[in-house]
Amino acid sequence: MPAASSINTPVRGVEMAPWTVVLVLSLLLGIQPITTDLYLPALPSLTHSFGAPVSQAQLTLTALLLAFGVSQLFWGPLSDRYGRRPVLLAGLAAYTLASIGCVAAPSMAQLVGWRTLQGAAMGAAVMCGRAIVRDLYPPETGARVMSRGLTGLGVIACLSAPLGGLLADWFGWRYSLLALSVFGAATLTVVALRFEESLPQKNLRALQPATLARTWWTILRQPTFVAWSLLSTASFAGLFTFLASSSFVFIQVLGLTRTEFGGVMFAMSAVYIGGTFICRRLLPRFGIRRSVAIAGAFTLAGGTLMGVLAWSGVSSVWAILLPQSLFMLGHAVHQPCSQSGAVGPFPQAAGAASALNGFLMMVAAFAVGGWVGWRLDASVLALTNGIWFWSGVIALIAWTLVQRHGDPRRD
Repeated sequence: MPAASSINTPVRGVEMAPWTVVLVLSLLLGIQPITTDLYLPALPSLTHSFGAPVSQAQLTLTALLLAFGVSQLFWGPLSDRYGRRPVLLAGLAAYTLASIGCVAAPSMAQLVGWRTLQGAAMGAAVMCGRAIVRDLYPPETGARVMSRGLTGLGVIACLSAPLGGLLADWFGWRYSLLALSVFGAATLTVVALRFEESLPQKNLRALQPATLARTWWTILRQPTFVAWSLLSTASFAGLFTFLASSSFVFIQVLGLTRTEFGGVMFAMSAVYIGGTFICRRLLPRFGIRRSVAIAGAFTLAGGTLMGVLAWSGVSSVWAILLPQSLFMLGHAVHQPCSQSGAVGPFPQAAGAASALNGFLMMVAAFAVGGWVGWRLDASVLALTNGIWFWSGVIALIAWTLVQRHGDPRRD
């Protein structure tokens, strides 16, 4: 397979400029945080508007992510068979329509339904984004390209929560959801006009049941895939613990306004962006596995500090934000490295590998969302205990499995 040796080296047969690749990648990866983060400031108010319990409101997030994860198992093989471009166009069109359905939903049950469809459509965008990186670049270079795309994701995440808070305060929660349809339509337009097919050769047998089962089994028994996927799953589970509990903890427990909460999310996204720049500094100097090990120390330090402060009775915005900043710095290294590393050994089945990696992350997020909905109370402990737990798991994986099996050049 033709591959670029550096970020700026053009790939044979693909005429997209490097900035176009990064722009498309940023939008495709950014569709996930904008779909989850932008409506978080409005979550308490829409819960009150429908007269629904907190556990049902959490379904608007957890059901979306479960559908997002499961759908990738279908989108991945489809993209290996027919190419990334047709899958992206279909998925983004469905996402835009589902977003409009969310705006018009007359009940919490229907909102959950539309969010589920939205999550299924979103799977096409994120799965293809990760697969495109493997189509165009070898693993080590792919980690740096992924880091650039995740910087774009961070910018989108920075804007999402503050924008969602302002829209909810000024116009109501439905306008927060309306913004998602605008983003979906804009991304669809960019892909339609600027994205060139990246898959070098379509796998005509990708959808045959026997081929599909054999491909998935090969991927799942590959130690490199397992190591990196466990890291990406644990890291995302820690982040999702924060996302799923943050609006209730900061607004209802700590007394912030929706706009102030938007500022909190902006700050965390800004830290994440800084972490992606650190990632790109670490990779050339230390390599992918040592960079992840260094990031594991930041993750564990942040989670432990947050947990100790909470159990010591320190309950304040800063007692959460400062430790969470350390966690986000680590997360900004773990995600690009693990997502690139997981698909690295499978250049001919990048869609399927990306789909399985994404599926595992979303299953963990669904489980975390259910746990958070059950554990939320009038304290910060659901958030702090969850972050503390996952920080330990992340560090353990980064320091053991990734160091033993994490060479992404294995095939």
